[in-house]
Formats: sequence, structure tokens, C-alpha cells
Amino acid sequence: MRMFKGCLRFLIALLITAMVVHWIIPYPQAKTVQAPASCGPGCIRYDVVVIGSEIQGVLLAREAMKHGLDVIVLDPRSKPGGELIQGQMQFLDEPNDKNQKSLVQGDIKELFDGFKKGTIRKASEFNTFYARKIKDIPIKSGIEIQSVETVNVKETESLQSLTYLVNGKRHQVQADYWVENTDFNALTGKLDTKRIPGMESLYKGSGHDPDYMAATLMIRFKKVDWRKLHQAILEDYPLSNVQEKYGPNTYVDWNIATGLSNIMMKYKPHDSQMVLRGMNTLNQGQGEAIMNALLIYDVDPADEKSVQSAVSKAKAEAPYVLEFMRKNIPGFAKAELNGYPEYLYIRDYNRFQTEYVLKYDDVKDSRMFWDNVSIGGYAVDLQATRNIPKGIGFGKTDRYGMPLRSFELKSYDNVLVVGKNVGADVKAYGSARIMPNTALAAQTIGIILGNEKNKKLKDLTQDDFRRIHAYLKKDYGIILDN
Repeated sequence: MRMFKGCLRFLIALLITAMVVHWIIPYPQAKTVQAPASCGPGCIRYDVVVIGSEIQGVLLAREAMKHGLDVIVLDPRSKPGGELIQGQMQFLDEPNDKNQKSLVQGDIKELFDGFKKGTIRKASEFNTFYARKIKDIPIKSGIEIQSVETVNVKETESLQSLTYLVNGKRHQVQADYWVENTDFNALTGKLDTKRIPGMESLYKGSGHDPDYMAATLMIRFKKVDWRKLHQAILEDYPLSNVQEKYGPNTYVDWNIATGLSNIMMKYKPHDSQMVLRGMNTLNQGQGEAIMNALLIYDVDPADEKSVQSAVSKAKAEAPYVLEFMRKNIPGFAKAELNGYPEYLYIRDYNRFQTEYVLKYDDVKDSRMFWDNVSIGGYAVDLQATRNIPKGIGFGKTDRYGMPLRSFELKSYDNVLVVGKNVGADVKAYGSARIMPNTALAAQTIGIILGNEKNKKLKDLTQDDFRRIHAYLKKDYGIILDN
């Protein structure tokens, strides 16, 4: 009996000790999430506020949150996803160096690896990828920015707060950092800053109004016989003969079809706002394909009526495009339309002065920067405008650096721009604009925000970046110093 009581006392003591240890030292997976601080009645303060839900800003927000920062995404669109999900821009361009080595790094590599393997091709598969990346990030959709408040700090403006409406209710937020992540300047369009000249700067003379590359409505097909398309092109090899017959850049494998412009550009649109260019078509498998070819001029992405008008016109044009392709493109004789995206692929809109505006010579000469946040690489590809109806290219590039300063808005000490808002002159933009270049930059910036909490980004030095590049390489496998 005495032994039993002794054992019982030991077991009770052991249980109490275990409970105390559990109370003092939580399990590793138990994470305490701090509520964002209040900055007054009706106001919430965050470390980082991201405006828009394009994949680049999502990657930045995700990294900042991993490092303990309070983050929110405020999205002016009714649903999250932007170009990649709502616009279904799923014909992915990959940057390579002069030796054809892929330059894709960071989390976006998961998307590109799946794309190349064929496991991420259809809209549902892109949706799954995006959903994983935005999981647990606080997001409010359908917001409308009402006003911004700035303060002057040492002759530099600082964005202090933003007021927005959602479902008719007014909210105010403050933040240490703000991120422009839309394709229509939802945030930067309300700030006092200078526009970087766009496509109009390529014309002879000066004094032109702003001009932008055409937008696209992605066209989806089903019942495509890709084997027949592939075989038809193979029969005309060698490639020099293929390109003479079908047009420059014509190429078809089991995954993509490009070019065929000698056929495609014979199409006469029913609406003068549109033009059909070379195919740029992705084989999604099981007879499905998606084509990035129906260009739409004069779309103002900041004007919802302009966007919806363009979507409606393009949807009306799509059946005529289908009929033309049935008659003229091998493998499309029995093709049918397969639904439509909800939004457009916007290539180009206003970009504003950053601390350093990436130049064409930087891209052409493979310049590296002490504050690299991405390694870019892609042909300088500027798509059509009304004044440059066939677009214009300036050749391929090798790898080049993209500095943090090209993502820091000039004259504001706490506003960052990501994605297509990158600070670059129009020629450099023709290469820098593609997703993997800007996605890596955004993720890197999120990591830096999380790791360099005691310094303003604009105060980081070359010594700091030697250290930053070292931990990016060691902890993330991201190489930016060469």
C-alpha cells in the first residue's frame, strides 16, 4: 500500500510538471499571432500594406509575414488573383542567360517547374498554386481608396495613412511600408510623383501623349488536335524553311506554339480596336489550349468601363477568330471555344520615377548592382500600340541585375513598387517586365523587410547588401551577387 501511494504521488508530480512545461514552453507549431496595433479610432496599423493581389505582391507579403511582420493585402479588384488568375495569363515566359540556363529563382520556380513538367497548365492548377501562396495572408477585396495622407520627413515625403471604402464602410490604415501591386496605379496614381516616359518615347520627335502596349484577352480552346499541329510543322523542317513559310519565330513542340504570323496576321478583325498577332499558344493537355494573341488597343486599366468594354468586344471577336483558325491552322479544324477569363492581361501602364530607373544600356550590357534584388534576363520585347502596330524588339539579353532602388519610389521613403510597376525606361522595361524577374525581386524585398527591421530600406549600404546576399544564398538558395 505504501509503495502504491508513493507511485501515485510520483505520477501526479510528473503530470503537474508536464503541464507546467507545456504552459511555459508551447509546442513548436503553436504560434501566437499579434493583432495589428490600433492607431486611433477606426484606424489599424500594420508593418506592411500591399495594394493589389498580383502574385508578386503576394510573394512579398508572404515573406514579410514569415518573419513576424503584420501585413494586409488590400485589393481593389472584386476577387484576388490579378493577371495570373483573373486574367489567366498562363503562357509563361522564362528568362535565360546567353547559355540558355534558366534564371528563375525563388518561390516562383515552383510554378515554372510545374509548367515545364505539365503539372501546372490548366486554370484549376494555376488556381491551386496561387491559393497555396496566399493562404493565411489577410486580404480584403473590393476596396476603393478614398484618400492618402503624407508627412514631410527631412525633405522627403512619407506616406502615413490611407483611407478606403469596402462594402460602403470607411476604414483607415497606417503602415511602415506601402507596396503598389496593381496594374493600374491604384496607390501610386494618388501620389505626387513623376511618370517615366513610355512607348511614346520611341517615336521620332517629342510631345506625344502617353502610349501603352496593347492588352490581351486570353482565348481558351477545347477539342484541339495538338498532335496534328505539331506534325504539320515538323513536315516543313528544317526550321529555316518553317520560318520562311509561316513567319519569324514560328516554333511548335508538344508544349507551345509560337509564330505562324504569315497566317495569323491575315485575319481582319471586326473591331478596329483589335489585332491578331502570332499564336503564342499553350497546350494544356486533353485537347485544351490557351492563346495569348488577341491584342486590344487603347485600354485604360484604371477605368473599369474601359476594361469591361474591351472584354466585351474581345469576347464578341473570339468566335470569328475561332472560325478563322479552324480554316487556317492545322489541328484546329474541330476546335471550340472553352470559356473566357474574367479580366485582361495588362502589359503596360504608367510607371513612376524610382530611386534608380533601370536603363536599356544596363540590360544590354549585363550590368550588376550592389543592391540587386533580382537577376533578370529576357529579350527586349515591346508589343504593339496603334502607332507601332507590329511592336518592336531590340534583341536578346544575357543576365543582368535589378536593384532594390528600381523598386523604391523616388521622393517617398516608404513606398515600394513591384511587378509591372518596376522603375525602368521603356526599352529596359521590355525585358524586365516579365513575371519571374519581378516575382523574385518582390520575394527578396519581403525577406529583406523581415530581416532588416532596424533599418530603413533606403539606408541600407553596400556592406549591408554583402551580408544580405550571403544569407539569401545560404538560407534560400537565391543568388544575386553574380
